Amino acid sequence: MAGKGSRTRVPSRLATSSVKLPRTRHCRRIPPFPVSERPHKIGKYSILSEIGQGASAFVYAAEDPFNDRKVAVKLARSDVDMSEEEAKRFEKLFLNEASLAGKLNHPNIVAVYDAVVDGDQRYIVMEFVPGGSLKKYCTETNLLPVRQAVLVIFKMCRALDYAFQNGVIHRDIKPANILLSERDDIKISDFGTAKISHATHTQIEGFLGSPAYMSPEQINEESPSVQTDIYSLGVVMYELLTGKLPFRAENSVAMINKILNEDPVPLEQLRPDLPEKLVEIVKKAMAKDPRERYQTWFEMASDLADTFPQLERYSTEISSTEKFNKLRALPFFREFRDAELWEVLRGAIWEVHARDENLLLEGEIGQAFFIIVAGQVKVVKDGKLLNVLKEGDCFGEMAYLSGDRARRSASIISVSEVHLLKIQATHLESLTEGCQLRFNREFLRTLIERLSWTTSVLAQFRR
Repeated sequence: MAGKGSRTRVPSRLATSSVKLPRTRHCRRIPPFPVSERPHKIGKYSILSEIGQGASAFVYAAEDPFNDRKVAVKLARSDVDMSEEEAKRFEKLFLNEASLAGKLNHPNIVAVYDAVVDGDQRYIVMEFVPGGSLKKYCTETNLLPVRQAVLVIFKMCRALDYAFQNGVIHRDIKPANILLSERDDIKISDFGTAKISHATHTQIEGFLGSPAYMSPEQINEESPSVQTDIYSLGVVMYELLTGKLPFRAENSVAMINKILNEDPVPLEQLRPDLPEKLVEIVKKAMAKDPRERYQTWFEMASDLADTFPQLERYSTEISSTEKFNKLRALPFFREFRDAELWEVLRGAIWEVHARDENLLLEGEIGQAFFIIVAGQVKVVKDGKLLNVLKEGDCFGEMAYLSGDRARRSASIISVSEVHLLKIQATHLESLTEGCQLRFNREFLRTLIERLSWTTSVLAQFRR
C-alpha cells in the first residue's frame, strides 16, 4: 500500500470526467440490421434470445443444429454512429477474442468454438453458460457464503494460471466477466482485451480494462504482467466478501486517484468474522506495488487452499439474504427498519455452536452481546440453573451496558445446537443513532421482562 506521505498524480490524459475514446467526424456505416431488431439467424445458428449487449457486441443464445447444442453467439457491433477510431478498436477486440478459438481448453474458461467473418457480419460462437455473472453476488444483500466465495477465487487462480502458461494475460478481470454454470461452477469470459504473447494480429494497447478493477500499473499504461490480473482478482475477492468495491467514487478520474493514492477500508473492519489469513491474502493481492503482490498464481492458490480447514465452520453457512430473513422474523428486531437491519448484519458475526458448549463464563470480561437466532441456551450462576433462553432472546448485554471491563454475572451453556448473532461493542457504537436507539429500547424491554419474571418467581417461593 502507498505510504501516507506519498502521492501519485493521475495521468494528465485522464484528467477529464470521462475515459471514453474521442470521436471523429468520419464514421463507418455498416448496419447489418437495425440495432433494435433481434436477428432470427446468424450464419447457421438459430437465435433464441438476447443475453445482453455492450459497446462492442450483442450476445445471443442460439441453437447449433449441427452439434445439437445451445451456444452463445457474440455478434460484433457496427452502429451507424460509430467513429472510425471506435470501429478499429472494436475490430481489434474481435480479432483478439477470435484468435483464441479452440486454444484455451480449461473447465473454468468459456470455450470458444468458432469465429466467423461473413460479409458485414463478424461473430464468435462460444459455450453457453446459463447462470448469469458473478456480479449478482457482489452486493451486501446477496453475498455468497464465505467458503463458496473463496472456492470461486481459488478456481479463478487455477484458470488464470493455465491461461498465463499459454501466453495469455486477461487484463479485464471483474465479476461481470465471471459466469456461473448450472453446476455451481465458474467460467471466465471476455478475452477481448487480453494480452496474447503469440498473437499474429495487432493488439490493443494503452488504457484498458474497467477502472474500478485496474491495478496502479494498468492505469499508468505499463506492460501487463501476472500481477496485473492478480490485483484485479484481489478487488473481486474484496467485493465478493463485503458486497462493496474497495474504492468508490463519482467518476473514473476520482476512482483512479483513489487507486493510486489511497488505501481501501480494511477488510477486517467490514467483515470481522473472517479468518486473519483470508484478510492477509486480499491485502497481498491488492498491494499497490506489484513486487509486494503474489508473484505467481500458484502462490496465491496455495495460500487460499491453506485456508480451507479454517473455513470448514462456514460449510453450513447460509446466504446474507437468508440471514436477513431470519433476523427479520425475530421479536428482538421487529421495530428495526430494513436498512437498519442490514446495517446490523454488516458488521456482526454469525456463529454456530454445538450442544453443551460453554458460550460465556461467569466472571470473564465481556465486550460483546449475543442474540439467539435458533436453538436454546441455559443461564447458570454458581452451578444453579437460573433460566433458559430461546430464539429471539439476547444475553451478554448487561456486561456491555455496564461499560469497560465489566464481568459476566453468569455462565451461558448451549442446550441444543444454537445459532447466534454476536455483536461487538465497537460495532454497536459505530451504528447510526437511530439504530443504537432501537437496541437500547430492546435492552430496556428485555430488562423489564426479566425483572417481572424474577418478581413472579420470588412471589411463588413466598407462598
